[in-house]
Amino acid sequence: MEQFIDNLPSMDLMRSEKMTFVQLIIPAESAHRAVSYLGELGLLQFRDLNADKSPFQRTFVNQVKRCGEMSRKLRFFKEQIIKAGLLSSMHPVSEPDVELEELEIQLGEHEHELIEMNSNSEKLQQTYNELLEFKMVLQKAGDFLVSSNGHAMAEETELNENVYSSNGFIETSSLLEQEIRPGPSNQSGLRFISGIICKSKALRFERMLFRATRGNMLFNQAPADEEIMDPVTAEMVEKTIFVVFFSGEQARTKILKICEAFGANCYPVPEDITKQRQIIREVVSRLSELEATLDAGIRHRDKALSSVGYHLTKWMSMVRREKAIYDTLNMLNFDVTKKCLVGEGWCPIFAKAQIQETLQRATFDSNTQVGIIFHVMDAMESPPTYFRTNCFTNAYQEIVDAYGVARYQEANPAVYTVITFPFLFAVMFGDWGHGICLLLGALILIARERKLSTQKLGSFMEMLFGGRYVLLLMSLFSIYCGLIYNEFFSVPYHIFGGSAYKCRDSTCSDAYSVGLIKYQDTYPFGVDPSWRGSRSELPFLNSLKMKMSILLGVVQMNLGILLSYFNAHFFGSSLDIRYQFVPQVIFLNSLFGYLSILIIIKWCTGSQADLYHVMIYMFLSPTDDLGENQLFWGQRPLQIILLLLAIIAVPWMLFPKPFILKKLHTERFQGRTYGMLGTSEMDLEVEPDSARQHHEDFNFSEVFVHQMIHSIEFVLGAVSNTASYLRLWALSLAHSELSTVFYEKVLLLAWGYDNLVIRLVGLAVFAFATAFILLMMETLSAFLHALRLHWVEFQNKFYYGDGYKFRPFSFALINEDDD
Repeated sequence: MEQFIDNLPSMDLMRSEKMTFVQLIIPAESAHRAVSYLGELGLLQFRDLNADKSPFQRTFVNQVKRCGEMSRKLRFFKEQIIKAGLLSSMHPVSEPDVELEELEIQLGEHEHELIEMNSNSEKLQQTYNELLEFKMVLQKAGDFLVSSNGHAMAEETELNENVYSSNGFIETSSLLEQEIRPGPSNQSGLRFISGIICKSKALRFERMLFRATRGNMLFNQAPADEEIMDPVTAEMVEKTIFVVFFSGEQARTKILKICEAFGANCYPVPEDITKQRQIIREVVSRLSELEATLDAGIRHRDKALSSVGYHLTKWMSMVRREKAIYDTLNMLNFDVTKKCLVGEGWCPIFAKAQIQETLQRATFDSNTQVGIIFHVMDAMESPPTYFRTNCFTNAYQEIVDAYGVARYQEANPAVYTVITFPFLFAVMFGDWGHGICLLLGALILIARERKLSTQKLGSFMEMLFGGRYVLLLMSLFSIYCGLIYNEFFSVPYHIFGGSAYKCRDSTCSDAYSVGLIKYQDTYPFGVDPSWRGSRSELPFLNSLKMKMSILLGVVQMNLGILLSYFNAHFFGSSLDIRYQFVPQVIFLNSLFGYLSILIIIKWCTGSQADLYHVMIYMFLSPTDDLGENQLFWGQRPLQIILLLLAIIAVPWMLFPKPFILKKLHTERFQGRTYGMLGTSEMDLEVEPDSARQHHEDFNFSEVFVHQMIHSIEFVLGAVSNTASYLRLWALSLAHSELSTVFYEKVLLLAWGYDNLVIRLVGLAVFAFATAFILLMMETLSAFLHALRLHWVEFQNKFYYGDGYKFRPFSFALINEDDD
């Protein structure tokens, strides 16, 4: 048997790739190029030799900081390009590679130029906003002043105050000094302040003015004709123009303070209409000049951003790679001479020749006299786990890895999950109408695979796209199981010929199975459509699906136990085969394997035996006569033998293994206390990770408790896991009944009316329920239950899942988020 297993051809995914621990000794002058070439190859995982050092104590910390600073500048350019509404070129024309130092200088110059342009643009926009506000205040406040000419008003105006919102408003101030000469202040006259404020603050502003002046003021306001752009956020803000009439110097001081607190911009307005018009003309002239200047500045900035955007993708990739190289170099150590870097890591055995060739190329390209030394070492730690997957098998491997990464070289459940996962999903989701809908969705994702793989998708779409091949097999198996259940959106069809049954009378639908008379051969494939609608439909389908669930569960659990044998054989653990695999097979099949055989015999013979009664009284009274529940000759003595085997299997699992391990440990180390007479001091210095240090680690009580927990868990799990597979029956029934309810109580009910509107509404409700409840929620529910059956019921029979992934240094694995 063992020879036969050894001669079986190896499977790629069954065991992880064989790994080897290697050491690199790289001359300092070729270290950067060597690590860069290894990053392009992507088959070597470096071990951090400086784990005890902080990031700031490492050798290449300054280079990492420089790369981080360059990444910040590139992100700034990207934000500015997006803000300006420009598109960075994804495929720039090939050009000579730029050195990192030269790129750093270029990025610094571009950043300085862009910051200066943004600053000038903000100042110009601020000045433009002030002039625009001043123009609107002159127009609106002038209307208020004209309307109040008939009233008594003091000749002195507020123009001598020259209150501005910004220190940059120098040009307009000089204009006012030339055009308007304020007279002496009259403390007793009626005066006014005009300005502009955000519309959202206008109401609170008016209330505050009223309270501060105790109602001794007149507040006029009007909405601004144009929205003002905020130079910082670039958002358009609605504003309101106001004029406050008041009397007295104290009121004026209060009003100015309130204006400052609310961010209101105050502007002086002359009472003379001629002067108002003259100032408006000058302001409009300045506005047109500023508009031209702003447009020219925006064009210049967009041109500069376009030139940066043309190379942005390439520069970001280059900086990302350089940062990854220096991060990796920080994991290496200098040797004693400080001339070579020493690195350690894991690589697959098949990649050794490729890595050596890459290192030779790095040595040649560096023009160095000293070559790179590459040699294999022994390692005490467990190697990483590496499976070579493709776009089809990757999703199934991720499903398994989500539970836990396989231990190095242990059997990989993903090999079987490729088929068992979508099949168990389909058992719960079986409907070939719904399966066709899922198939169309999967085919669309696969057809657009090349396009979607280059796009940045949302979290949900990314998950859906990643599992497109899982969805494909789930849909195909759903169609297969739907044909077995004979359900197309819950409606049965005579696809494979006519029914084998016909009704005895007109009350056939109200009768039990005896109301149907078999008049021809059995329906060739799947469930006979005549069961649909009869009163015996649910008892028949429940019995079928429940027994089928138990059969599938026992088969999959036996597969899990069989894989534990292959693991034990591969690792050379005969103890696990004799005292774990054998009793587990005996216990499970003495009870539930026997139940599965009874189910098949009952199906084949058409017996009316009660299997519940058989299994219960197998434990309670195994010697009693079975009577009408007997399915075959010799059933009672067979049950007694199987029950005894199941009872014997429990101590067989529990006791021998811990005691044998203790005996082996005692024999192995019984002479170790007597050391050799010629032991030197060098031998006494035990390496911290050596095997000699761990020879006293055997703890019998801990091993025994662990074995006891494992045995109890298996015995109880054999019952609970078998019952857990009944979820296949429960979800299949729920899916079928939901489909029937939506079809009969929504679609057929609406179709019973002659009204077109009611029919359309019924059709819309049926389509909505099918799409969102049956195709989305039910799919997710069946997916999660299939996941549970694989993670718990299947994998706990053999899968440790305590390994760690092989994560090689590879430029292809660097994400944009790593910036």
